[in-house]
Amino acid sequence: MRHFKLTIAYDGTDFHGWQMQGNKPTLQGEIVNVLQRLTQEKIFLQGAGRTDAGVHALGQVASFKTQSGLSAQEFQRALNALLPQAIRIVGAEEVGPDFHARWSARRKTYRYRLYRGKVVPPMLWRYVLHYPFPLDEDAMRDATARFVGMHDFTAFAASADSEDEERERTTEREIYSAELARTADGEELVFTVSGRSFLRYMVRKMVGTLLDVGRGRLKPEDIDRLYESKDRSKAGPTVPPQGLVMVEVQHAEAWRVGRP
Repeated sequence: MRHFKLTIAYDGTDFHGWQMQGNKPTLQGEIVNVLQRLTQEKIFLQGAGRTDAGVHALGQVASFKTQSGLSAQEFQRALNALLPQAIRIVGAEEVGPDFHARWSARRKTYRYRLYRGKVVPPMLWRYVLHYPFPLDEDAMRDATARFVGMHDFTAFAASADSEDEERERTTEREIYSAELARTADGEELVFTVSGRSFLRYMVRKMVGTLLDVGRGRLKPEDIDRLYESKDRSKAGPTVPPQGLVMVEVQHAEAWRVGRP
């Protein structure tokens, strides 16, 4: 049995999220269908995270095993030839049996884009949340810094609690870094956050809470109170999915075949 790692970019607009679900088009489903055509085997594709409907990726990672004799490069070429243009395999490599896209992951980075200009360019509307109204960005940056560290993020999660309910029961998460910055042209306000793992809707509720801080509905120090209260109703709203992208997933050593 051979093991492979795929790095995947996609526009999630027209898909019902990552995870396979019935007859609805999903990212996992599209890739599995092609892999099964190529290998004539039942393929189980494990993703590093389950992005929701409308969420995009630049660096999603998935892994699978097969008895096929195709090389990693042949898999990449064939997948890109057969998949919809909204899904691209940007990297493929053969790895050892201990590699797992989810459980080997050590750091995930997400980015959420707020477009601050008056009119959204038509080539951007699928990938940003338009918010041209006044915001206290200094207060939002103060609040952003309060996300860093180990905290209980119950208030920032969906009621169904995590990326994988069978394996993750705690709502505590460690955030390694969080930043809120304007783009060079000044038109976008971008929230970038990295951590070991995230609860469902967590990043989108973090952004919604930052917007409430910027609007004056919450204060930066209310972030700390939300950790203590665990009250989802007092956090900000869950912002729409189109502004969110999974930027990168970093893994423990991939144990490539042939590595000394």
